[in-house]
Amino acid sequence: MASFRMLTRKYSFTILAAFALLWIGSYGFAQDAPPMPKGFESEEALKAALLMGQIKIIDAAHVTVPDTVEEIKDIEYGKVGDRSLQLDLYVPKNLTKPVPVIVFIHGGAWKSGKRSDMKFYTVDYAAKGYVTATISYRFTQEAIFPAAVQDAKCAIRWLRANAKKYHIDPDKIGVSGNSAGGHLSMMIGYSSDAPELEGNGGNPGVSSRVQAVVDFYGPVDMTTPFARKQGVLISFLGGKTYEEAPELYVKSSPMTYLTPDDPPTAIFHGTIDSVVPIDQADSLAKKLQELKIPYVYDRFEGWIHTMDLAEAVNVRCRYQMDKFFAKYLPVK
Repeated sequence: MASFRMLTRKYSFTILAAFALLWIGSYGFAQDAPPMPKGFESEEALKAALLMGQIKIIDAAHVTVPDTVEEIKDIEYGKVGDRSLQLDLYVPKNLTKPVPVIVFIHGGAWKSGKRSDMKFYTVDYAAKGYVTATISYRFTQEAIFPAAVQDAKCAIRWLRANAKKYHIDPDKIGVSGNSAGGHLSMMIGYSSDAPELEGNGGNPGVSSRVQAVVDFYGPVDMTTPFARKQGVLISFLGGKTYEEAPELYVKSSPMTYLTPDDPPTAIFHGTIDSVVPIDQADSLAKKLQELKIPYVYDRFEGWIHTMDLAEAVNVRCRYQMDKFFAKYLPVK
């Protein structure tokens, strides 16, 4: 079996329960919830288990679109100068009324990845009755922060502006992202009151507000000592160190924008994540609790970054997402 590093590179994600599960929200676990998958003592132990074939990896590279779903690719959702911004849309066939839309955003340290990386989520949730989308956005090497945030918010504006055409309920929009995509999802969810982050990609004046956020191991606070030292973050912020431009690290942190009126949030993170440390998710959960924002937090003991490529983790995450979306973005 290929190494963990090769697998994560292949799927273009950012690379690199024994603990009590924290659950704060307005609903609880069902008795048939999939068990928290047993984790590992270290990242090295997990990689060894992967090499020995002890971890089953989902086949994210080969996803078949069912006959019940229409796939519409390469839709232009915005334009910055001559740069076309595109998304892929998945629409359940024979819709007779508007349904919620969920936007899935890929990771890649804000410098790599592709929207098809999220196809294993978009197809699944379209088959469950949602309209789904996966977006591309400008990478660091093309345009630094806040370009990627502005692009992601532009996609939400486009979906709301075109809701009627694609049978979307404009009042039920959710975002879900992995790693850097998790960061962008939180920035969308928490910064609807920050006009400087809207950008000029299209549909000005249309709201980019969403009603639910799912964060897979995304960075929340860029001002921590660990975050400040990360080269990918420094590049994302135009090469400026924290000492040179602390305000950029504050402005790029989803935590900065959290207020009590922000949307419910689901958090998935592994405790031995060496790329985005678990204390990022812990601090997010603590802040959400303080603000009395409904949230759920699955804290995966002994799992690392891109953990949802492991089938046992993925099954658990999808179950929790199903419950979360049924609560906050119900298909009626």
